[in-house]
Formats: sequence, structure tokens, C-alpha cells
Amino acid sequence: MKLDTSHMRYLTSDDFRVLQAIELGSRNHELVPTQMIHSIGGLKSPSATNRAIGDIAKLKLISRLRNAKYDRFRLSYNGYDYLALKSMLNRNTLYSVGTTIGVGKESDIYSVSDPQGVQKVLKIHRLGRTSFKTVKNNRDYLKNRQTSNWMYLSRLAAAKEYQFMEVLYNNGFNVPQPFDYSRHCVMMEWIKGIPMKHLRQHKNYKKLYSDLMGFIVRLAKAGLIHCDFNEFNILIRDDSDGHEFDFVVIDFPQCVSIEHPDAKEYFDRDVQGIRDFFSKKFRYNPQHDPTMFDTDGYGDGYKYAYPNFKRDVIREKSLDVEVQASGYAKKKTGNREDKDLEKAVLGMRIKADEDEDLSEIEDEEVATDDEMDEDEDEEDEYDEDLLEDEDGVDEQAEAEENEKIIEALSKGDKKLKMDKLGNYILDE
Repeated sequence: MKLDTSHMRYLTSDDFRVLQAIELGSRNHELVPTQMIHSIGGLKSPSATNRAIGDIAKLKLISRLRNAKYDRFRLSYNGYDYLALKSMLNRNTLYSVGTTIGVGKESDIYSVSDPQGVQKVLKIHRLGRTSFKTVKNNRDYLKNRQTSNWMYLSRLAAAKEYQFMEVLYNNGFNVPQPFDYSRHCVMMEWIKGIPMKHLRQHKNYKKLYSDLMGFIVRLAKAGLIHCDFNEFNILIRDDSDGHEFDFVVIDFPQCVSIEHPDAKEYFDRDVQGIRDFFSKKFRYNPQHDPTMFDTDGYGDGYKYAYPNFKRDVIREKSLDVEVQASGYAKKKTGNREDKDLEKAVLGMRIKADEDEDLSEIEDEEVATDDEMDEDEDEEDEYDEDLLEDEDGVDEQAEAEENEKIIEALSKGDKKLKMDKLGNYILDE
């Protein structure tokens, strides 16, 4: 899904009010009727609402259900992008959007700058990146039908990643500094470097190996496991002067607590990923050496070649408690959003076979531009199978709250405020 900001400067305040109205109405309606859009948006007249709907529909910021008795709409990903960027612009954390840095199965990465001209990175979570047929067949969280709202899941992933990055950065871990987030977008520090995947040589790869293994252990002692710790999510700095380590770790929405039932499996997989990379890239295969006494590192010159979960992980901090990480949160709170996000990131924790051809992966997992264009065309003819109601007390309570918010917006008789994601909430 390409980010196109070329029309953003021409949108009026009415256009954004209509986009926000559709976003709010989507909380408890898969498709939002025109009358509700007008009621929530509060434009001067129905004709003004219809005019704004027509304008943003031409720009594919929203999509319409065809063959319906009355018009109903939903946000497109472009519309959701515009709302997130507008929030950052209003908070004066974003000034301009530059070029694409990378495109993945679950996110897009862009170069951006703030009002002071400082270069930063914008990560846009897109949990709908994979082709829909593949998702329906392979993703556990869709098989369970708990939720089919990609924007909702992307928003949860962005909020969780920002939360992880903030607490890790504040506790001295070598991760990018997070600056802001809105909806499915996270703004973070620009790191001058390359993904470790592209590393051809390193002046001290044995130290790098030991430091990476040490990061895994230190993170676990703080209560967290990365779950996707590999050469794709490690950046090697161009210049490490002034930094204790010459690498930076990225991509955190799939982190779990060391209390998670599969914690040891995820820990061992992170360790094995680093071992496999150094074996393949540098032919470096250190072995345990009982003649050595130094246990402050791993590899040649140390007693142990690599970490062991039971031996090395002794809790020193409780960052998993602070961020309510998966495993701990499920055990202690059972929050519905945590459960939804847990199901969504299960697929993100599945490690692809390193020997599998990348082009084959892209054909099977990643939608091509043609597929994405086709998907956008199909959005107008909405799949009614996705309109199944979700039962449960939490869903009913949320629906009742949303109705109160909509009523408050329509009548103006209750106080409202906005959360950090730009969503209206009751100020009671």
C-alpha cells in the first residue's frame, strides 16, 4: 500500500472532519452510513457533508459499498494514513515525508523530517500487507474470527511498539529513540547504518556476536523476549563513535514476557538466529570451553558459546509488567486488545526458512502492486462475510460507549476529549 501525500495539502477542514467521522463511526460499524457521517462530523449542512464525501472518495481515501439501499462508507488505508499524518502535523512533530526506505510484509518505512529539519523515520504498520487469501488460510487470528479490522490491529501494533521502544530506550537499551505515534504510525530516530543482513565484513565480528547474545540475555533479564531477533531487525551503525554498541535493534510489536508459555522457545530461536547468521556469513561457530572462566560474554574466549534460557535468565527488572507484554498481560489482565494483538503478531513470530527463495516468499506472502490495486477495487464491493457480529461482553460494552460518543458529538451535551491515538473518549 503506497503512501501518497500529494493531495493532503488540498484537503479542507471539512474533508478531515468527514474522515474523522468515518473513523469514529467505524468503531462499531463495518460500514458507516451517510447520515451518521453527517451527524458525527457536524458540518453545516448535508450537502456540505456529501460534497466532502465525494471529494475524498475521488482520492480513494474512503470506499463505498455498491448495490446498497443507501450509501455506506469505510476508510481506505490512504485515508487512515492521512488522519495519522494530520495528527502529527498538528502536534508539530512532523513537517515533511520523504522517500521510501523499505517495504515489508507488515509495515512500510519512510524518511521524514521534523519542523527543525531533523531527519527521522516513520514506520507505518500495515497488517493487511499480505494477500487476503493467504491471510485467511494461514493466520490463526482470522481463523478464530475474533476481528477482521486491519486498521484496528495495525493501530494496536503501533501503540504497542511505541510503548516497547519508549520503555527500552529509557532503560538504556540500544534501540531507536521514539518521538511520536498516531494510529498505525510510529516516528522514531534515524539510524545511520545498514541492516545486518547486508553486512559483508566486520572488523571485530566476534565482539559483535558476543554483544548481540548479551543483548538477548539483558533483555530477558528485564522481562522481555524480542521473538524476531535476526539480521533483518538489527542495524549496524556506520559510525559507532560515542556509542557503547555499534548495533541498534528494531521491530518490537511481537515482544513477549519471559512468563509467556513459549518464552524458552522464542528465546532459543532468537539465539539460534544469530548463531546461524554468523555461521553462514563469517563461518564462526564457537563452542563451549570449560577451561575458560569468563562468563560475561559469549563465543571465543568465554566459557559459553551462546546463552541458555534456564542458566542465564534471572529476572532483574520487570519491564514486561510495565508494558503489559504478552504472556504477562494475558496471565494477569486478559485485556481484549492484548488478546487481539497477540493473535495478530503470532504470524509475525513465525520464522521463515532461511534457505527458502525470497522471490517465492514474496509471491506467496506479499501482495504485488497489481494485487494491491485489485484489492482496492474490490473494497467497493465489500465482502459481507466480514460483517459477522462479534459476541461478548467487552464488545457490547464498547459498542455502548461508542453510541454515547456519537450521541455526544451529535448533540454536544457531553464533554469529550481525545486519547493519544486521536480517538474521542468520554470525559466523565
